Amino acid sequence: MDQYFSGYHLLTLGLSTLAFGSLFGLKRLGLLYQWRHKVDSKIKKNGGDLVAETLKAHGVKNIFTLVGGHISPILVACERLGIRVVDTRHEVTSVFAADAVARMSGTIGVAAVTAGPGVTNTVTAVKNAQMAESPVLLIGGAAATLLKGRGSLQDIDQLSLFKSLCKFTASVLTVKEIVPTLQKAIQTAQSGTPGPVFVEFPIDVLYPYETVKKELGMKDSGKGLMQKIVNWYLQNHLNNLFSGAFEDRNMSPLHVDIPKPSNSQVQKCAELLSKAKKPVFLLGSQITLPPVPVENLCQSLENIGVPCFLGGMSRGLLGRNNPLQMRQQRRDALKEADLIILAGTVCDFRLGYGRSLNRKAKIIAVNRSKEQLHKNSDMFWKPTVAIQGDAATFVTQLSSTLQGYKCDPEWLSTLRERDNLKENANKKKGEEKTDKHLNPVKLLQLTEEILTDDSILVADGGDFVGTASYILRPRGPLCWLDPGAFGTLGVGGGFALGAKICRPESDVWIIYGDGSLGFSVAEFDTFTRHKLPVIALVGNDAGWTQILREQVPMFGSSVACDLSFSSYHTVAQGFGGKGYQLDRSNEEQMSTILRQCQKDAREGHSVLINALIGKTNFREGSISV
Repeated sequence: MDQYFSGYHLLTLGLSTLAFGSLFGLKRLGLLYQWRHKVDSKIKKNGGDLVAETLKAHGVKNIFTLVGGHISPILVACERLGIRVVDTRHEVTSVFAADAVARMSGTIGVAAVTAGPGVTNTVTAVKNAQMAESPVLLIGGAAATLLKGRGSLQDIDQLSLFKSLCKFTASVLTVKEIVPTLQKAIQTAQSGTPGPVFVEFPIDVLYPYETVKKELGMKDSGKGLMQKIVNWYLQNHLNNLFSGAFEDRNMSPLHVDIPKPSNSQVQKCAELLSKAKKPVFLLGSQITLPPVPVENLCQSLENIGVPCFLGGMSRGLLGRNNPLQMRQQRRDALKEADLIILAGTVCDFRLGYGRSLNRKAKIIAVNRSKEQLHKNSDMFWKPTVAIQGDAATFVTQLSSTLQGYKCDPEWLSTLRERDNLKENANKKKGEEKTDKHLNPVKLLQLTEEILTDDSILVADGGDFVGTASYILRPRGPLCWLDPGAFGTLGVGGGFALGAKICRPESDVWIIYGDGSLGFSVAEFDTFTRHKLPVIALVGNDAGWTQILREQVPMFGSSVACDLSFSSYHTVAQGFGGKGYQLDRSNEEQMSTILRQCQKDAREGHSVLINALIGKTNFREGSISV
């Protein structure tokens, strides 16, 4: 812990005090403040205890971290209260894990990191959480209150760094501010459009009174006036820091504000739907947010009976083979539809900025965010009805309003036939021969066959994951995790960690590209130490193939895109897991090996499958930007 005062500090403090030169001057410095705000120095609690108690009161069961001295009191207190502390090998992983917990549990996800580089290492994951609309609380350590801006170790302006990324940022400057600040942060993260929040804790706010007093560096004043003044000042600062710190207070959660659609808005949409001949639902990640249970949402969609295209966290919402879910030929369906309901879906690049929508169609847009609700509506599309509200609540209310409604069966049949044709074409792609390596489509088809009903899929990669999104079918709600609109690589280790924490009995699969694997392969150590076994399927084609698809034809060079057919499975073994290599030599045993990997994971071993795959023309023409 850094010493609070250098000789420079003592000198400047002494000069400023002598300038007052009177008892009034001493009062102005607050030296009498200590007489009005006595602190019981015998109290054994510290600020870290208050952080842990507040998290516990908000139902937090896990906290993800990479340890640092600034935040040790928080981690120790959490452990004492039964909050599971999971330490990762990189700070960015801790936030990705918290993000996954937030998505899958419907509650706040929490990560705690040390000051300076610990905090800056999380920036990508925090931005990803912002764009994915995940309620994540990032707790950061910080330099001591008296040393801020004075060149202390790891002291930077952290709040400015996060103001554009977070819904709420705060620095806690006294111990008594800890509880209300955390309450406000968690409330803000979950209200309206969910998103990340950041709270920093200077080190002296977290450590015990006696420790902070010792580190302040107060010396025996003897007969020296200057030292007496310094001691008075420091004692006053100490008393102010701890004044009222451990008084009894209500730590329960504050009310979370969630916008809801009005009855008149729902009624208008019901009228539009009842007149439509070719309606479609486009469901986005927001549809899975609380307060509507996913079971109620699914039943409402079944009752309405309109064909659905699912994206983001909504993938798997209707199960593996629901007749309402359409997986293929979305572009054609949107060009023919006469009513399009964007329920938590945004007209960004994923919908051609709105150009993918039929310009003659009626469009109902529902989104918690006003900005996302009208994204690009000034250019390529216009909503017929725009509702700033919770998408799942809208769907359940719409279902209640539409008693007796039935979607045109011919429209459903048309879309289903197209879907089946494309699925059959994809199956044939798995039968094609590739060069000297495995057919990735065939590998994914075999994986699809063995996935259990409670399997969770984590997507982290480019080309191989793009192929997987066509082949693998999430089995149920909240069984698919991908980065979202930011397209972040490196989420795999953290997302899998959070998923396994939330559903320890489920098989958790990470679908990795060989490029993205490099970001988080070290988390196999975390999986092993914390006994959280996962299965990683790595499509190893020795390159950044999603970029190669575009760069080589356009520029005639593969510079910076080439990797090697590395033995990634041995890396997993080095971290205490199990590793298998799939290649042409054991192609006939692929299904058997995949099942063995499932068995290994259920017996407590994390597994990495290093599958050497070849090139195909599947998804030919797809580009990286």
